Amino acid sequence: MPQSTTSAGRNARRATTASFIGTAVEWYDFYIYGTATALVFGKLFFPGADAAAGTLAAFATFWVGFLARPLGGLIFGHIGDRVGRKNVLVTTLVLMGTATTLIGLLPTHASIGVAAPVLLVLLRAVQGIAVGGEWGGAVLMATENTEQKRRGVAGMWVQQGSPAGSILATLVFIAVGHLPDDAFMSWGWRVPFLLSALLVVIGLVIRLKVTESTDFRAAKQQEEAAPKIPVVELLRTSWPLVLLGVGASAMGISSAYFTNTFVLSWATSDLGVDRQTMLDILLVLAVMQFLWQPLAALLAQRVGTVRLMAGALIANILVAVPMFLLIATRDSVLIGVGLALGVLTGCSYYALLAGFLSQAFPVRVRYTGVSLAYQLCSTLIGGSTPFVAQWLLTRGGSHWPVVGYYIALLLLTTVCVLALARYRAAHGDDRGTGAREAEGLPTAA
Repeated sequence: MPQSTTSAGRNARRATTASFIGTAVEWYDFYIYGTATALVFGKLFFPGADAAAGTLAAFATFWVGFLARPLGGLIFGHIGDRVGRKNVLVTTLVLMGTATTLIGLLPTHASIGVAAPVLLVLLRAVQGIAVGGEWGGAVLMATENTEQKRRGVAGMWVQQGSPAGSILATLVFIAVGHLPDDAFMSWGWRVPFLLSALLVVIGLVIRLKVTESTDFRAAKQQEEAAPKIPVVELLRTSWPLVLLGVGASAMGISSAYFTNTFVLSWATSDLGVDRQTMLDILLVLAVMQFLWQPLAALLAQRVGTVRLMAGALIANILVAVPMFLLIATRDSVLIGVGLALGVLTGCSYYALLAGFLSQAFPVRVRYTGVSLAYQLCSTLIGGSTPFVAQWLLTRGGSHWPVVGYYIALLLLTTVCVLALARYRAAHGDDRGTGAREAEGLPTAA
């Protein structure tokens, strides 16, 4: 029986809220690891290395989580396309929360030797598997329960989970950052990880109340069963979408780890900026992103999704050099201004990425397609960002090679966003000419 308009609207709001809160919890877990990587892990888990080598080793463990994300996308994408979205999202939330809490209980190198970094890597891999299945499912639960014209806004609320998680992670680290250095390094850094257990319980209570997505149930009723192995059909019929989706996601994934991980490490070590000052700056930036992204989604309804994404990326390219020059001044106000230039332009594109990608794939393989594209990008580009940027900084002796890397990622993202839009228009984008024009997509000839 069809849902009433009121019932459908209520379910859409509940699905969007559950996706936002659950994703915020998962990104909180991911961001506290990135912050701890920049501030703590090199010293506690790789104490035998010099400062630069210890930082690189810590960033390598950070990358492990991204290496595992495509595996999570494949596993949970397969289950989500064949069985449904809801139960997958409950599982990923529990998995992430368990791994994060255990990191907070993990003995350091001083206590158990080489077993400490090994266990850290394993738990980081579990985090990666969990978030690899989480993002795609959250996007689909939000967008597939919403009417077509509002799917961009629904996808934006999933993207709001990133700044919300960042705000929460930064607030907690600011609180423990006021501890004396000895207390912070011995037990204070563990507090953000242990708080994850409480946040997971809250997220679970909300997610368990959500019904299965409307599009998935409709496909089941029409007997459009998912293929036995969704990834095989995806790669057989839609492999260009996957490749373009990887490129279109590049800066959306990388930008947060430039600011929250690489710049945090660079500023507090090489530039000598106070740790607490940098955490305060990151908090302000996260709040700014959280407030700006809904405005970007509303603006996209007027000018078109693709037009706004491409315009924001081009603006980000133009502010890249000023951003790094301002950071290099070591002045806290100028650092904040520089990072704000990058965040405001970058998050205008990021706010729309989820809805843009979710509509690129057929329903039968959508969970697998969205997850594989986004998580392959995480592995190949996003997760390596702090490591590559730190390596370029160390080897080049200045920040200019890092600036070149940053701009190259922006160019790749811009080209792939435009190419994916044209591919969708030319190959089976069946939402109608009006829907494509509303997004700013080209129409097929």
